[in-house]
Amino acid sequence: MSELSVKVEDLSQVKKKMSFEIPWAFVKDELDAVYRTIGKKAKIKGFRPGKIPRKVLETYFKSDAEGEAITNIVNRYYWQELDQRKMVSLSRPEIEQNGLKEDTDFSFSASFETEPEIDPQGYQGIELTRTEIKVSDADMEKRLNEIRRMFASLQDVAEDRPAAMGDFVTIDFAGTLDGEALPELKADDYLLELGSKRFVPGFEEQVAGMKKGEKKDISVTFPADYSESKMAGKNVVFSITLKELKEQKLPELNEEFVKNFDKYNTLDDLKSEVRKSMEEQCKRQSDAKLKDSITEVLLAANAFEAPASLVQRQIFYMIADTQKRMRSAGMDEKSAMELSFRMHDQFKTEAEKTVRAFLLFKKIAEKEAVAVSDEDMDNHIKELSEIHHVGIDSVKSIYEDEEKKESLKAEILQKKVFDFIEQRANIKVVEKIGMGEEAVA
Repeated sequence: MSELSVKVEDLSQVKKKMSFEIPWAFVKDELDAVYRTIGKKAKIKGFRPGKIPRKVLETYFKSDAEGEAITNIVNRYYWQELDQRKMVSLSRPEIEQNGLKEDTDFSFSASFETEPEIDPQGYQGIELTRTEIKVSDADMEKRLNEIRRMFASLQDVAEDRPAAMGDFVTIDFAGTLDGEALPELKADDYLLELGSKRFVPGFEEQVAGMKKGEKKDISVTFPADYSESKMAGKNVVFSITLKELKEQKLPELNEEFVKNFDKYNTLDDLKSEVRKSMEEQCKRQSDAKLKDSITEVLLAANAFEAPASLVQRQIFYMIADTQKRMRSAGMDEKSAMELSFRMHDQFKTEAEKTVRAFLLFKKIAEKEAVAVSDEDMDNHIKELSEIHHVGIDSVKSIYEDEEKKESLKAEILQKKVFDFIEQRANIKVVEKIGMGEEAVA
């Protein structure tokens, strides 16, 4: 009796092909089982159910029976072999087979993607630079002014001056494309902050300089990737009437201003909390830059292919995230969907990098026996609870879902790997004064 034969070959770093030779005896047993099942259910005139001869069943059901037998055989031996070899398939297998022949062994092959075999290199003793950002007086002034703007009032501009960036204007506008008026580019009594970049580039800049009561035609070229294709890359003429001109009046930053907040008793309390918040932001930025540096160094030191199926999965995650952000910014669902899907190819390079980094850190974790314990999970959930001011049980309930739990586990594992690498790295610390200034060593 011939034996089951399986051969595995590498088609690439991430693609394998399994070729199977299934003895006829195994195939015959499967076919017999399929015909027995069919015979119990089949209804053929002149025969009692369950008593239909095999030859008659073959006349009516041969194609279906052989198709089902092939499916059963392929599934059984393919998954059995993956399990025995402890291999993980990342994609649906591409099956090649030429059907069943009487008294002949059945051959089929399954090609599939798997994770590349990586022996991580160069992750210990990395030379790195960590930039520690110090909050400057200018940073404080800028942030405090942002807070003042939250409580600002709009007042009519008293003097007869032209509109400037930072002013608020009430305008009527109507756009025409090739002489055709477009309803979607028309509005009356529209309040616009000049410099907010809410309109296409060039629009707000040309409104600046107009005076109250003035009418003016301006020409604007829409971006080539604009969501409405009929306007993309086209020149549109807008007729504008500036009806009102207002400016922001910021409240004085004093003890009276602090009364707008329940949590602060004095102006110093407010300033102290603002500085603390900015210092935490600086640390997050510093940590993020260091992680980016580690990732870049390790990806350069470990060349391997990213599985296409994982890259596609990451691209569609990025598309979904982009759609969500576009919708949050006020874009309609149809436009957000169309624009984000057009960005598919733009996302590819970043998606490949993300997948490669994920696989590399996973392999480093395996090599160095870095794992996520129940205690790690509990501590992270406690941190999330404190950050978002939500009860621990509420946070735990979110991660009862298995997929979300695994996602959180992967996030914690990656952080532990970063910590492992950072602890063993040679790090030069550079001080940078100001969140928007050059580093000062």
